[in-house]
Amino acid sequence: MAFEIPKQPYSGRIGVSTLGAGGASLTLGGQDSYPFHLFEGSMPNPPKIAMEVWDYDPSGEWPAAAVEPFKDVISSSEKWAKKCVEDFGADLIVLQLKSTDPNGMDRSADEAAKVAIKVLEAVEVPLVVWGTANNHKDEEVLKKISEACEGRNVGLAPVEEGNHKGVGASSLGYGQCIIASSPIDVNLAKQLNVLLGNLGVGQNKLIIDPTTGGLGYGLEYTYSVMERIRMAALTQEDDKLQSPIINNIGNEVWKCKEAGQSTLEAPTMGDAEKRAVAMETVAAVAYLMAGSDVVILRHPESVRVVRSFVELMVSGGSAAEIQPVAKRLEATEVDLAALSPEPDLNFISKAEAPEKAPEKKPEKKPAEVKKPEVPEKPSPEPAKPAPAEAGPAPS
Repeated sequence: MAFEIPKQPYSGRIGVSTLGAGGASLTLGGQDSYPFHLFEGSMPNPPKIAMEVWDYDPSGEWPAAAVEPFKDVISSSEKWAKKCVEDFGADLIVLQLKSTDPNGMDRSADEAAKVAIKVLEAVEVPLVVWGTANNHKDEEVLKKISEACEGRNVGLAPVEEGNHKGVGASSLGYGQCIIASSPIDVNLAKQLNVLLGNLGVGQNKLIIDPTTGGLGYGLEYTYSVMERIRMAALTQEDDKLQSPIINNIGNEVWKCKEAGQSTLEAPTMGDAEKRAVAMETVAAVAYLMAGSDVVILRHPESVRVVRSFVELMVSGGSAAEIQPVAKRLEATEVDLAALSPEPDLNFISKAEAPEKAPEKKPEKKPAEVKKPEVPEKPSPEPAKPAPAEAGPAPS
């Protein structure tokens, strides 16, 4: 009797959302089963890979491994975006608006809009603009970009409960897409989607950002929440959670301590360049398995490996042909033998080793209790004889 794979019945389906306009549009979602469960359902729109571009030169802040692939274009956001698309095959671009942070450079909304327009005109793929999670400043910036990019169906992120009314109204007026961001909680994600729906934002203009944790820095929390979102959408038919999901991975992974430490700083953790790429790749694969429709990555080697993973999961094949991570930086030699502890050459097992008689602990003598010194009482003085009684007076 042939083995039959047990199948899970699903009564729900993930809705379809679109980013970009015209020939540059990108369709997300549409699956009717758990991630990559093609033996149970369909995945008409496999997950997409976005690459991040910053709105200023971050060379002084990034590890050398992250700067190296973009060192010739990193000072120009539009050239950087073009390289990501033409050389590394990014499906869409995410412009990180780091310079607008009021606690940092605090650039104006007008400046941010100009950079967004330059990037949008430089590439032929959809664009997502990502603020700094400062509700007041993000609302000002995202509304300005929404107006400047009218009709281009740009993704506006992160839209939170604190600024959903202003940004949501702007997206409706200028034809943009909303990235709804909630702090790693299923109920809060649903609540924000309800609020945006009440405002008039359609499901085809909505993408969920569950808030992404880096590898070793909260990944398991986000993963668990994403699983529950997908379960509610597919098995409980919760239409408020039937939206595609996006994960801002590169931004989180590369700021982890382990991704920034050099080989000399952490010699036992292996090559620093490959270590950081591996961290980003593993995080991306984990989130894809949890249901992500868009993963935002930074390093081109991570992009290549993750794309190969998606293709193999969808079409099948062998991973043996995938090339290992290519290094761009010069390797640092580390003498691990000098760092290792002295070997223990005593191979006699405990069973064979002669038993040692237990050492007798010296008996403790009870502590001598000192009696308190009592001061000597002075000896009593001898009693004096009583005086003789006087006789009668002579007459």
